[in-house]
Amino acid sequence: MKVNHTLPLEYRTEENSNKILGFWIFLGAEIALFATLFAVYLTLWQRAGNGPTAAEIFEMKPVLAETFLLLTSSFTIGLAVHSMRLGLKKPTLVFYLITLLLGAGFLGIEIFEFYTYVHEGATLQTSAFLSSLFILLGTHGAHVTLGLLWGIAIMIQIKREGFNEYTANKSFIFSLYWHFLDVVWIFIFSFVYLKGLM
Repeated sequence: MKVNHTLPLEYRTEENSNKILGFWIFLGAEIALFATLFAVYLTLWQRAGNGPTAAEIFEMKPVLAETFLLLTSSFTIGLAVHSMRLGLKKPTLVFYLITLLLGAGFLGIEIFEFYTYVHEGATLQTSAFLSSLFILLGTHGAHVTLGLLWGIAIMIQIKREGFNEYTANKSFIFSLYWHFLDVVWIFIFSFVYLKGLM
């Protein structure tokens, strides 16, 4: 196994570089998935039938809170990777924990938002608009949930094994995934919530 010590730890072996390239390809497939969900939503968003419209159910305050939490978590995962590259184990774990707590806060608001919609009679079966909305937001929320579990597993590994080519590689790939979820949320914020409130 050839090791290049001039590269960051997560890139030092050819296998690690290939894993990162492979993950970028995976994210390409994820982009296709979310692009399809956005296309469906943008086709159906005005087809509310007898159900509520976007303007009737969307509220800006929780959406701004979700946006703040998720974008802040993108910053903290960047700090975690930076700390990892400096070989600082405790700050890395602290920034990971902050990232995951912010992600959990985001998810809590989203679950409460879904609960509110359903309580007001806006369900998956109410209209084409609500079906496409729930599928889009639910898919993103499921990805965040997976990210929380994945992040916990990486924290456990770093705590047990410290930094090596494998834990650094996994940590960096996780950060790519988390940044991707934040980018998707920016599109959701812009093309779902802002568009719906106009």
